[in-house]
Amino acid sequence: MPESDGKIRYGVVAGGSISQGAFMPGVGQTDNSVMTALVTGDPVKAEKLAQRYKLKSYSYEQFPDLLASGEIDAVYVATPNFRHREFVIPALEAGIHVLLEKPMATNEADCQAMLEAAKRSGAKLMVAYRLHCEPGTLEMIERVHAGEFGEPRLFTSTFTQVVKASNHRTQNGFGAGPVADMGPYPLNMVRQLFAAEPIEVSAVGVQTPGSGMDTWDTVTVSLRFPGERLAQFTVSYTLPGSERFQLIGTKGEIEASPCFGYGEGVAISYRAIIGEQTREHMHPVVDQFAGETAYFSDCILTDQDPEPDGDEGWRDVRVIAAIERALETGQPQQLDPLPGKRTASRDQQQKLPLAETPGYINTESPTASE
Repeated sequence: MPESDGKIRYGVVAGGSISQGAFMPGVGQTDNSVMTALVTGDPVKAEKLAQRYKLKSYSYEQFPDLLASGEIDAVYVATPNFRHREFVIPALEAGIHVLLEKPMATNEADCQAMLEAAKRSGAKLMVAYRLHCEPGTLEMIERVHAGEFGEPRLFTSTFTQVVKASNHRTQNGFGAGPVADMGPYPLNMVRQLFAAEPIEVSAVGVQTPGSGMDTWDTVTVSLRFPGERLAQFTVSYTLPGSERFQLIGTKGEIEASPCFGYGEGVAISYRAIIGEQTREHMHPVVDQFAGETAYFSDCILTDQDPEPDGDEGWRDVRVIAAIERALETGQPQQLDPLPGKRTASRDQQQKLPLAETPGYINTESPTASE
């Protein structure tokens, strides 16, 4: 159990933009979590972030020392996707709980290895689906499951952003590209809303001339679900930022935008259309990273299994892997049916105020791919 006033002590693994700009400020908004350590391959970030948050810093090579130090109860892992396994499994095997950024991994084998490590050790593994604690998102899921929009039949979504060619995500193949990086948002959303798993996957992708990326930069995915339900989403690294989804049921529809983002000014909002009645629903801006951290810490303190667990992460990665096969072959990919699992529910919601974000510490270090 934690030794810091009953709070879960976190080590932050990687000091990139999501750690600096969202997770680290958010921890201070909780009453059950605290940071005590930082792991980074960048000595400048190590010095400045450790000083800013009064942390003890470790290099990546010193990660085993941190795990054995007794200074942490959990780690937040936000390394590039392809480096998740190398930090998650040692932490779990050491009995350290893990909050892991999505996607869980770049392949199913890594996901299964993490699941097995968590099962062996009993340490908790949660994939950081921050929207599973966001009030507006949970309200939409609850209303759809309650049948307010009839049977959900069709889902469409667009999620785009411009990523500079110098960013590590553009030069590390499919596993760092838009499908793996952005695809989990619409994919997980439709899985939650439908409360089901896709059984067939098709995809088409392009490499925009001049993009300089080493993988498809814009991809459209089509999914077939049991009961002849359909979903489609498009993700891109080369188009101006946009995020929205539409769910159409037999009695009505939801149009949501913004629906995947976070931070200042981003209030998850949606329009509900049922019959001839249209209503706008806007929720206040909340600190989504503080919310997911508070939820995970509470799961640790009360010995409850987190809902967005490793199995939830693997279910998305299995679809992402099928998308890659569909892109490579040009053929639809079949997926085996899976047993149902619990979805995100209203009792997970957190309404913590948004933290102020300090200035970002950036360097030109060759290790600054975090």
